[in-house]
Amino acid sequence: MNLPPSGRQWSIWHGAHEATVVEIGGGLRTLSLDGLPGIAGYAEDEVCRSCRGQVLVPWPNRIRDGRYAFAGAEHGLALTEPDRGVALHGLVCWLPWQRRHGDPATDPATDPATEHGDRVTVGTRLPPQPGWDWWFDVEVSYRLTDDGLTVDTTVTNLDRTPAPFGYAAHPYLALRGTPVAAAKLTVPAAAYLPVDEDRLLPVGGPRPVTADLDFRAGRAMGPTALDTAYTDLRRNGDGRWEVTLTGTEAGGVTLWAQDGFDWLQVYNGPMLPLDRPIDGVAVEPMTCAPDAFNTGLGLIILGPGERWTGRWGIAPAR
Repeated sequence: MNLPPSGRQWSIWHGAHEATVVEIGGGLRTLSLDGLPGIAGYAEDEVCRSCRGQVLVPWPNRIRDGRYAFAGAEHGLALTEPDRGVALHGLVCWLPWQRRHGDPATDPATDPATEHGDRVTVGTRLPPQPGWDWWFDVEVSYRLTDDGLTVDTTVTNLDRTPAPFGYAAHPYLALRGTPVAAAKLTVPAAAYLPVDEDRLLPVGGPRPVTADLDFRAGRAMGPTALDTAYTDLRRNGDGRWEVTLTGTEAGGVTLWAQDGFDWLQVYNGPMLPLDRPIDGVAVEPMTCAPDAFNTGLGLIILGPGERWTGRWGIAPAR
């Protein structure tokens, strides 16, 4: 069997909405909403680069020197961004995932079929390894409705001791042909986390957004290079915060997240090679801050058998 680099492809659809979820990493490879691109994905014959659509567990962003202390023990992770000397974006991005039907604790069944109506649920098991001592189960359900895409995630600590934990997703919202600098971005955040220039690691705690990083009223990004963690997020009456991206063409796209996501990262690709641009802006719903395993900002402790659940989604801008 000749498999593409991202493994098996699970396609879902609802009306004019379509999406593709992949075996390697369990992430979102494509999404179109009302026939227009909702994310800047990648082709079936490509290896995922720049973390497009990937699931980030058991931590998002960077861990300083790949080292952290927990429950009196020191841990050392592989430096997956060696130029900066950090461990980046968790441990499940390149694991094989399986399609699931029932409770992952009792029925981790799989199905090789490729088409599944309006929803698909995939999961994987994260085992102990150097720098990480715990068994985790990770399950993600992708569902399309009239409103767009909803993503429900459940992370379960299968081990005998508590474990540190953070989650994020890494979609790039599509620009529909608009240059990044001309896209209008709205981010409902009153604070951001300063980082150093060389390693992009936190320098102190959150601060009020400066003028160049303030997108609460919505404006074009212009030349601003964003790789910024935001917090102090304004929520709607239903507890959601929303980030909206609109271009010069018709339509736009909104990423939303429910309670539990107190952070988000916005990245417009300023450090990508010029010959490999991405026609989108990464908007990453996060449960914690960068380097949370060391700073504790937003860090979740999952006890034995404990589950965390979270919900976010992508919709056409209204």
